[in-house]
Amino acid sequence: MSETQVVTAPRPLTLDDGRPAAAAWSLDPGMLHLNHGSFGAVPLVAQRRQHELRAEMERAPVVWFRDVTERIAAARTEIAEHLRVDAADLALVPNASAGASVVYAALAAHPGKDIVVTDHGYGAVTMGAERLARRWGGRVRTARVPLAADADQAYRAVMSEVDDRCALVVLDQITSATARRLPVERIAAELARHEGITLLVDGAHAPGLLPAPLEGLEHGDAWVGNLHKWGCAPRGTAALVARGPLREHLYPLIDSWSAAEPFPHRFDQQGTLDATGPLAAPTALEFVERTWGWDTARRYMDELADYGARVVGAAFAGPAGGAVEGVDVGMPVPGMRLVRIPEGLGTTRLAADALRDRATLELGVECAFTSFDGVGYLRLSAHVYNTPEDYDRFAQVCVPVLEDWGREARRARG
Repeated sequence: MSETQVVTAPRPLTLDDGRPAAAAWSLDPGMLHLNHGSFGAVPLVAQRRQHELRAEMERAPVVWFRDVTERIAAARTEIAEHLRVDAADLALVPNASAGASVVYAALAAHPGKDIVVTDHGYGAVTMGAERLARRWGGRVRTARVPLAADADQAYRAVMSEVDDRCALVVLDQITSATARRLPVERIAAELARHEGITLLVDGAHAPGLLPAPLEGLEHGDAWVGNLHKWGCAPRGTAALVARGPLREHLYPLIDSWSAAEPFPHRFDQQGTLDATGPLAAPTALEFVERTWGWDTARRYMDELADYGARVVGAAFAGPAGGAVEGVDVGMPVPGMRLVRIPEGLGTTRLAADALRDRATLELGVECAFTSFDGVGYLRLSAHVYNTPEDYDRFAQVCVPVLEDWGREARRARG
């Protein structure tokens, strides 16, 4: 790296006793963990809390399920405080995709009507929209948003697909494959002027990453977000927030004895589902706040992701690569960055997933490779347990191998 490319590394976060932040997690120290954004990582304190809750459940299951509804309501209130929303507007669901399915199931039939999504949308949520469109006898229309589109360009791209045939718009607040924001607040305000159009905001990556993910979304019909990603909650913990008339039609995917209760209380009991994840979620959220403070954590994650993208990008560029420029995503988000990977790698979602699996097996690194418009990327997503050394190591050890894999792929393609 030349002198003009030197990047200052942020100082790693530590625990109160001086140990590295990673000591609060059970992550395998023999692997590089650079993909917090997919499945998250649960701190030990929250793991222990969940184990305690499970032990309590197994000691007296009848007592547990008798009392669990009130405990879920209490946890829901704490989660709502973290998201800065009213607890009366928030229901707990297993994950963001499940929340989207709840919304799809609640919508009245709109025969012949269309659904608008974007080409940045999360695949599972888009597949649900496609099934719904088939039931309506309509179609899914995809708004093409260029990767580098700014807020105005993205707004125009989405709204150009909205007309009197549209009954539902599904938008990512933070896109999974491309690590960028979409102007959901502005689009929500505009759609509120169009009678009969529902807006579902997929905020899967927003909790923990954005300080107030629902700020400016007063006009949105429904929002879903995962707590297991940046919030570090046990998996199976997500929020569904609904503020308008649609909320009265939202029901859990599992009918249970609370089905006659109003929203969101009817979501507090769903058969014999293991509720220990949501019940331990406040422990994870409080751990980060108590140890560093969420504002400090977010600032560190953003600085570290920026450092990682520059170091890894410079490694891909090589000694003669010149100035290293990051991938322009138009509306960047904190804590996440894209780095272009060698030509021939990760050009489709399946190819990117296969590359992820190969990197885990052969390089001992957990990272996310994504694809957009036929181009492969490395999506970096940092958390407090990551350090600059993680990205230095990836640049030194993994980048040369990925370069070799890229050459192999190009030779095979001819």
